[in-house]
Amino acid sequence: MAECPMDIINDLFLRLSAATLVRCRVLSKPCFSLIDSSDFVSSHLSRRLETGDHLMILLRGPRILRTVELDAPENVSDIDHPLQAGGFTEIFGSFNGVVGLCNSPLDMALFNPSTRKIHRLPIEPLDFPERHITREYVFYGLGYDSVNEDFKVVRMLQSKLKGGKENFGYRVEIKVFSLKKNSWKRVHLLFEFMGLFIYFYYHLLPRRGFGVLANNHLHWILPRRQGLIAFNTIIRIDLAADELGVLSFPRELYTADNMDIGVLDGCVCLMGYDEISHVDVWILREYENIRSWTKLFRVLKPECVESFDFVRPLLYSKDRSKILLEINDAKNLMWFDLETKSLTAVGIECDSSFTADILVSSLVLGCKGDPTEAQRRKDQMMQKSNKRGVANR
Repeated sequence: MAECPMDIINDLFLRLSAATLVRCRVLSKPCFSLIDSSDFVSSHLSRRLETGDHLMILLRGPRILRTVELDAPENVSDIDHPLQAGGFTEIFGSFNGVVGLCNSPLDMALFNPSTRKIHRLPIEPLDFPERHITREYVFYGLGYDSVNEDFKVVRMLQSKLKGGKENFGYRVEIKVFSLKKNSWKRVHLLFEFMGLFIYFYYHLLPRRGFGVLANNHLHWILPRRQGLIAFNTIIRIDLAADELGVLSFPRELYTADNMDIGVLDGCVCLMGYDEISHVDVWILREYENIRSWTKLFRVLKPECVESFDFVRPLLYSKDRSKILLEINDAKNLMWFDLETKSLTAVGIECDSSFTADILVSSLVLGCKGDPTEAQRRKDQMMQKSNKRGVANR
């Protein structure tokens, strides 16, 4: 039988999901070499981003990770939890098929749920004793530095104890991990930004401590506190320069209570809450241009939720007529119709303990395991099967 040309195989493989391609690596040595090549990994990712095919929702629940196909919510797959630790593992970001996982500031990893490949981050000591921090309110961020083509993780935390030789507020530590270098680097605060950390930012909405990636920067909100901190502030870290800065936003949101931040279509967006009736979603159309902030839409509270605790836009539909929203938790994933302003449930079965992230099917980070070992086991099984067949004759 004539062999299929590799250019045809290449075109076929580009159409498949990453999970299917992992299984195809054992078909032959040429297939393995093709799928594991950096050019193919890049081309496969580009096709996923252009077409929107094989997009998934990654659900995190107690002790479990689960993927759900966006175009076919009935297709559900459970994933072995790679950092199992009593159900406390958080997902602090998702980009190009890679997610950030953490159990604590000292136990973190990058993980590709499609290929099951995990990269544990080297342990980076804290600047002060762990008992002096509030674990739930550590700021994390997963980003991709497009300038240096490098995945980076940010860890930012404050001591609950005030003071120090170089601090007139609460001591803060900011460090950035580079996957290329497999090492951490300290971010030094410029004097003009030290005043941001006079107070301790413990008042965080659910998952507000997870950075939002846009324009090669990770962003967080330092929230206002009634009678103590007058205004909200958006801080950002430039992933190319590893430097801290601030982002300007509409003046009418300076004193908004429970303001939240997200990203939609690569643009920073802000959510201003009226917990009883509605949420306003703002978007920054042109980065660095404060005049390009626009109120994109208003979402009225659906009857199925008591109040707005957390609202996050996730993505546009393929025809860009709707936006997928996570309202409070993954149980309330809904499509918001931009024309009719109506909400339609996606129909994913889970309870309120699950949270949601968008997951691209990709081969980034590589594949788990040695394909030659998988082929060796396959050959052994075939030999055993053949021996049984001979013995039964």
